[in-house]
Amino acid sequence: MPAPELPGVVSAEALVQTGKAIASVQLPSGEIPWFPGGHTDPWDHVECAMALSVIGQLAEAERAYEWLRDSQRSDGSWPLQVRDGVVEDAGADTNYCAYPAVGVWHHVLITGDDSFAERMWPMVRDAIDFVLTAQHQRGEIDWGIGEAGPTGEALLSGSSSIHQSLRCALALADRVGVPQPSWEVAVGRLGHALRRHPEAFTPKTRYSMDWYYPILGGAVRGEAGLRRIDERWDDFVVPDLGIRCVDDHPWVTGAETCELVLALDALGEHDRAVQQLSAMQHLRDPDGSYWTGFVFADGKRWPEEQSSWTAAAVVLATDALTRTSLGNGIFRGEGLPSGLPVENAACCAYERTR
Repeated sequence: MPAPELPGVVSAEALVQTGKAIASVQLPSGEIPWFPGGHTDPWDHVECAMALSVIGQLAEAERAYEWLRDSQRSDGSWPLQVRDGVVEDAGADTNYCAYPAVGVWHHVLITGDDSFAERMWPMVRDAIDFVLTAQHQRGEIDWGIGEAGPTGEALLSGSSSIHQSLRCALALADRVGVPQPSWEVAVGRLGHALRRHPEAFTPKTRYSMDWYYPILGGAVRGEAGLRRIDERWDDFVVPDLGIRCVDDHPWVTGAETCELVLALDALGEHDRAVQQLSAMQHLRDPDGSYWTGFVFADGKRWPEEQSSWTAAAVVLATDALTRTSLGNGIFRGEGLPSGLPVENAACCAYERTR
């Protein structure tokens, strides 16, 4: 399996080195923490597993998915944070719990391994069913579920990511021959809320993720997506460095920059995407890992960590731009079901009776 290569930005040899840097952090259990000795969350763990699949480190990727299967709780969720198998935060984030569907489908696309799909299907099914207990009638999904139930607060970036997860889960359900019509309804309602009901989500407009995630998650594309990108481009993009994590802080972050690259790629904005992937390469370490961020006001890397998930984001962005692996189109939504559309006036009738 050839490694992705983007001439003038990152070579195949460099990305293989980055894949090895991610694998070096993996514990014998399969868990992939943020960095050696750091904690693990399900979302970033999956992102790292996806990068390992792209680089061809399939055994390591499958160990990561087996760890997820082994650590899943009986209700279908995972803890927010663990460290070497020890739970540090037992809460459940719905976006974190949905994201394994993306990773599993990505691995199936790359390997064509139906036995892997069958093995992972119960894990994905239970996780998605858990997540959908937090969906509102309008379509948005609360960010967390605690002992007392859903939090009652939905976040735009989290729900946008769940939108992609649901589509990948539907694709996996089709692959294993177990249709999930209720999920088709759920993703249709969620997409509608993301496009038409900004009031459904707690405003987090300072954060770049709220800017590009509706595009990255597949709910907003085409002209609407381009308008969204252009409206706040100057608020977040720092020339030759990447993008800010927060619009009022002089801090650029590598993972957010690479996610913007994926969003731009989904909009067909190839040149701008390449420009941003190139801009964040100043965060690369000689060992192939990537620093998390850079405070450009004082010229310091911060936090002082080389996060596995930042390295993973670089691999996935490069793969998408170069169309290298068989999973390169997952963020463009290629071949993913869209759910049942609800884009009509009647779907909001309940709003007028409240």
